[in-house]
Amino acid sequence: MPLRYGLIDERLHIELWTSFASQLRSYAAAHGLSSRHHAVVEVGSNEILLRVNTRWLRFTPSEMTEDNGRSQPFQINEDGTIMIGSVTEDMDFTAERLTRELMQ
Repeated sequence: MPLRYGLIDERLHIELWTSFASQLRSYAAAHGLSSRHHAVVEVGSNEILLRVNTRWLRFTPSEMTEDNGRSQPFQINEDGTIMIGSVTEDMDFTAERLTRELMQ
């Protein structure tokens, strides 16, 4: 029986996880063009780490943790949206917003 992450199966989770990491990388590069900072995105099968200088965000399939120790529920939905806490938005908007905020 395939593994399940929330309501989605393992194959779909892998595709969406990879897409989210790719979008974080793209927005980090784009925002880096007009910033004095450089972002690094490290990707593993169960963790994505977005780092800018001493600031960072860590994502697991169920949680987003900030460098200040604050954590919130995190979920990638099968329709390509992301839920952080009680807020759900398109994956693309989430990746852009989080990267922009971290690089400011």
